[in-house]
Amino acid sequence: MNTLLHILPRWLGMAATLLLGGMAGTAWAVIDGVSGPTFNLTAKADYISAADGNYIYAWGYANGAGPMQYPGVTMIVNQGDTVTVNLSNELPVPVSIVFPGQQGVVSSGGVTGLIEQEAPAMSGGVPGTVSYTFTATHAGTYLYHSGTQPALQVEMGLLGALIVRPAVANQAYGHANTRFDHEYLFLLTEMDERIHDEVELLVAYEQPVNVDTSIYKPEYWFINGRNAPDTMLEPDTPWLPTQPYNSMPRMHPGEKLLMRVINAGRDLHPLHTHGNNIWVLARDGRMLESAPGTGPDLAFSDFTLRTVPGETYDAIFEWTGKGLDWDIYGTNLAHTCNGKSIGQAQDPGAPTYDPITKEYCADHGKTIPVVLPNLQGLTTGPHYSGSPYLGQFGNLTPGSTLLNENAGYFHMWHSHNEREIVNNDIFPGGMMTMLIIEPPGVAIP
Repeated sequence: MNTLLHILPRWLGMAATLLLGGMAGTAWAVIDGVSGPTFNLTAKADYISAADGNYIYAWGYANGAGPMQYPGVTMIVNQGDTVTVNLSNELPVPVSIVFPGQQGVVSSGGVTGLIEQEAPAMSGGVPGTVSYTFTATHAGTYLYHSGTQPALQVEMGLLGALIVRPAVANQAYGHANTRFDHEYLFLLTEMDERIHDEVELLVAYEQPVNVDTSIYKPEYWFINGRNAPDTMLEPDTPWLPTQPYNSMPRMHPGEKLLMRVINAGRDLHPLHTHGNNIWVLARDGRMLESAPGTGPDLAFSDFTLRTVPGETYDAIFEWTGKGLDWDIYGTNLAHTCNGKSIGQAQDPGAPTYDPITKEYCADHGKTIPVVLPNLQGLTTGPHYSGSPYLGQFGNLTPGSTLLNENAGYFHMWHSHNEREIVNNDIFPGGMMTMLIIEPPGVAIP
């Protein structure tokens, strides 16, 4: 009963979020983070909440004096910026930060560590400090994490994302073929609760923090620091104070959605996108191009992104309805494709897609090729609008509820490893979220 009372607000909150998603102008920030080029991070301890009602002791990089957060602050800078990261340490062990993919990192202060200069452990109430400076030479998506006992400290939560933007807006890189309409971060991690419990006890009894990480059996899997269904709650949800980031991609038909994917865990995480393949155009902050200036001509298409630990990826997802063989907007005579009503032939040389609705005109006016059963014999989920057509509502089954206020299409995006879509063996959960295809006219921040 206690677990039920704990997780009930999550489901109610998710329902409210989905209902208000089209109206909450700032509730769905595209990529939440802090813009640089100067950042003040603090290594702290606190608890994160799993979607099954469990609480887990963790460490994380806070934004200055703010709460510990998991993952750490998403740092957003412009290509060419001189980036400065000032780290304060309130933990009882030394910590540091390394920046894979960045060259010429210069550190100042702190003490010498095995990999990087470290901020000493907090002593007498005074945090240890260290600073790092580098030039963000290449645009792209990057991981940053602790370089001190990384097998333990990265598991504990000392990690985050660094996004370097090129000079041209709405491009992932300095080439037109990397243009996008919306962008979302997918930072993938997992946790072995045993390790966190052992660290918590050692810290509480002021013992040396030495934990065996060679035996690794994670029970929780995260996107941007949350398990499903919490991934679909709005950012900065009050009852998730240490997990401010969500993962709820939204787009219109015909738009390009940039996926910034980071595997910050120890395991392979196959991220699967329903609805269409993705085009992987960059890896580890470098375009997949055959020669400088050619653009991502080595990009490849796949339906599952097999993310490798420590690697980052940039991929483009598009959705138009092409290939469904029916009109996504239904057979309402009021809508047209290239100005042609249902039954009217397209002009020779007319665009393949309507320039406004992005409808695939070859399917204009086609009905969905199934016959729905009688409502009394039909069971639907709360995200079904009562109609198979985008932006339309229809009759719902008796006793059903509606969480799909805009009559959008929902596609589940998740790990293709079955054990990773649970919360401590409770399904559904884990590394899972939903993509919403919104009808034209619905605002997406």
